[in-house]
Amino acid sequence: METKYGFTLFSIEEFEQWIKNLNVARTILFVQEHHTYSPSYVHFNGANHLDLQKRMKNFHVNERGWNDIGQHFTTFPDGKIATGRSLENSPACISYRNSNAICIENLGNFDAGGDAMKDLQKNTIVRMTAALCKKFNVPVDVNHVVYHHWFDLGTGSRINPKSTKSCPGTAFFGGNTEAAAISGFYPLVKAAISGASSGQPLPSMIKYGMVNADTLNIRSTPNAQATKLGTASMGAILRIYEMKEGWYRISNTKQEWVNGNYVKDVFRAKVNADILNIRTGPDATYNKIGTLEKGAEVFILKEENGWSQISLEEKWVASKYLDRQ
Repeated sequence: METKYGFTLFSIEEFEQWIKNLNVARTILFVQEHHTYSPSYVHFNGANHLDLQKRMKNFHVNERGWNDIGQHFTTFPDGKIATGRSLENSPACISYRNSNAICIENLGNFDAGGDAMKDLQKNTIVRMTAALCKKFNVPVDVNHVVYHHWFDLGTGSRINPKSTKSCPGTAFFGGNTEAAAISGFYPLVKAAISGASSGQPLPSMIKYGMVNADTLNIRSTPNAQATKLGTASMGAILRIYEMKEGWYRISNTKQEWVNGNYVKDVFRAKVNADILNIRTGPDATYNKIGTLEKGAEVFILKEENGWSQISLEEKWVASKYLDRQ
């Protein structure tokens, strides 16, 4: 394990142990698979993992104007994994699809005719995806373990996207289509979960809540004077397992508590229409800014006149096309 520039470099074995014990307040529903395209294998010299990670962060911050590196993790040709942005923050990887997601960038150009993925990296991508799905109870299917190629670059729409990237590569585990993921990637991930069925039922919980403070301290007991374990960010969706004297426990295995005064109830829902328009306000007269496909999952933050707000930004959909979960 190595730390440099604020990033940590793991072997896959180290990563599996680290993620197993990591406390993450934010609710994770999706894992995104990407490739960097550039930098690619030609830029990797076997020892410059974190230098490349720093260069990617500099590009994302200084050229793209983001506040951090876009991805949560990067895998490398030798099977190592570098951390990126905090798991408490949404990634900047698929437009309109970053909420409740984890973004994995796999260093290389995995289009046909590009880099031939090394076995060590292959093994890491499979085991890492499996570890994340197991940790966060993410089903291994086309609605939850997703490829960038499936979404429109401008709108995030999955319905007949007009402009896409090939990412994670036309040769990524046999291809970048849904059919290729089903036949070439998902079976490997499911096998790596070691007998635990993907998409297990959610742990017993009371409700979902959204952080409505800039930062919310996580305490070891339901008391403002208790040891601070970490923080959750504005907009983070929390799972709530116990309520006690105005405090919420957000883990079903550990004593992790937040002040309920700074958490707003929200509701998980699934789209029941073939295509659902996203608008800038709670009425059909507002501008259309994107679409969701049938089965897409969202959180309802607010309801008004038959419309549901699904983002801290002004993104609204007709409530009749949502089924609460």
